[in-house]
Amino acid sequence: MSENTNPEEIRQVLSDVEGPVDTTPVEASTVEETPIVESTPEAPVEAEPEAAPEAAPEAAQEAEAEAPEAPADKADSFADKTLAELSDLFGKLKDSAERMTRSKEAEAIKSAFYKLLGRLKGESGVSEDSESSQDNPFEAVEQNFKAMYADYKKERAEFNKQQDARREENLAKKQAIIEELKAIVEGQEDVSAQFPAFRELQNRWREAGPVPATAFRDINDTYQFYVEKFYDMVKINRDLRDLDFRKNLEAKQAFCEAAEKLAENDNVVSAFHELQKLHEQWKEFGPVAKEYREDIWNRFKAATAVVNKRYQAHFEGLKEQQAENLVKKTALCERVEEIAAREISGSGDWNAASKEIEEIQAEWRRIGYATKKDNQRIYDRFRAACDAFYSRKRDFYSGIKDNMNDNLSKKMSLIEQAEALKSSTEWKKATDQFIALQKQWKEIGAVPRKKSEALWKRFRGACDEFFAARDAHAGGENDFYGNLKAKRKVIEDIQAYEPVENAAANEEAMRGFAERWQAIGHVPFKEKDAVGRAYRDAMQEKFPDFSAQRGAAPRAARAPRSPKDALIEKYNRLQQDITTYENNIGFFSASKNSEPLIRQMEERIEQAKAELKELEAQIRKAEEGTE
Repeated sequence: MSENTNPEEIRQVLSDVEGPVDTTPVEASTVEETPIVESTPEAPVEAEPEAAPEAAPEAAQEAEAEAPEAPADKADSFADKTLAELSDLFGKLKDSAERMTRSKEAEAIKSAFYKLLGRLKGESGVSEDSESSQDNPFEAVEQNFKAMYADYKKERAEFNKQQDARREENLAKKQAIIEELKAIVEGQEDVSAQFPAFRELQNRWREAGPVPATAFRDINDTYQFYVEKFYDMVKINRDLRDLDFRKNLEAKQAFCEAAEKLAENDNVVSAFHELQKLHEQWKEFGPVAKEYREDIWNRFKAATAVVNKRYQAHFEGLKEQQAENLVKKTALCERVEEIAAREISGSGDWNAASKEIEEIQAEWRRIGYATKKDNQRIYDRFRAACDAFYSRKRDFYSGIKDNMNDNLSKKMSLIEQAEALKSSTEWKKATDQFIALQKQWKEIGAVPRKKSEALWKRFRGACDEFFAARDAHAGGENDFYGNLKAKRKVIEDIQAYEPVENAAANEEAMRGFAERWQAIGHVPFKEKDAVGRAYRDAMQEKFPDFSAQRGAAPRAARAPRSPKDALIEKYNRLQQDITTYENNIGFFSASKNSEPLIRQMEERIEQAKAELKELEAQIRKAEEGTE
């Protein structure tokens, strides 16, 4: 064949010898279009050696490497990121070693960044022509992102330029290989003796790498033509030819096994991409013996069909799953919207509602993406509902903060009075004044948590200093610690008492304990509250009527109480308990890790309020019965 033979003449010669030869490049697959273009089996030839099939287009292989791994818009995966986070992600991508093969991800980050920037500018009222950082608070992060993206695009352009140059170099290499192959085929020497050189040229061809897409078809057809001519002209012995066929058969059997194993891969997307590589490698190997050609190709094609079907079914299932995710996320939006519109008055209710919101947000994160067209819309709805809830919560606690600051001023006033009074030697008068100050302290609500403990220590310190001085002054006249020991003995006796069935006897015992207690003098001030509480708890446990009679005259000396009076007394006690619980919340708020105690106090308050409502109903019923 002459040196002026053009590619069209070469394809015509191949057609005349073997019938039609498929020279269509394998198209790069995408996640939206899943069918794979399968290579055609080798066409039978007249001569015993088999013509090598055409090589796969390198451009398709490179396009496949850059194809996304899922059909959904990659920008959707960055919908929950802030401008700073998106800028940081792009910076990390730009500095990564594989940045040139992640151009689609770079464009997705860019799209998400400017989409979010436009929305934030719209919400903030920033006009597009704002030039100062005061008018445009997003200027710094926007300029930083633009600079990074410009650097990346410049580097990407240089990378593509280098790739184009490399393809041109590869084209020159392959043209040189064809010239050497042509010299072997058209030479006067015994072609069979050139078989090692021919095999070396085949290896060099496979290692040469991709060429420009515009030159691929012609260069590949020319190479295939001279390969076929070599097999037609070669006069090597049958053993050497059969050895070559066996090597090709072993390689293609390995490809079949690899393709069949891909059908077991749980990651169907990864399996599909691996299958594309197997098809490219298949085309790099020469023919097999005629008796195996059809069977080996059918086996490979059948394995290909299985992977293709699983790949298609995967994305059909993904669409169904995304539709289900949209339904689930819509339900979560409705739940958050209901909570955001709910009437909430107390801090306990706000804490409970916040916990509900947090649980819903955790559930939202466990659900995958919704459909492509609805994913951003449903996210915006969910985010708006959450923002509405937390805005109302901030307003509520802002009001509490103002109230706490008012309480702070009141408690500071009490502290100043206590500190001015702590040096007084008018023991009786000052004692009454301190008791009044302590009562006022308990009636004042909570103060800011950071200052609560310090305020309490300062107030308690002034009280302790006065009562310690008073006790020291009265030490010769009153044995406070002896009284404390005597009162503890009374408590032990109460705890050891076993009530009997005779109510009169139990009442007599109760009065006896009360009289013993009252006969004992004062105890140290620091111990007064604790020992008094222990006494009341012990009496209440052994004598249920103790609370109703506490502080009253003996039963024989006072008029019997009506059921209505008992209910009213219980109602008043509950109100006092609620006030105490609310004061306790103010004390606990100054301590770290006090959330469980605060929650317990809030539960007791709610329980007491419920009992108050029941008592109100009972009191009204008792009043109707006496009319």
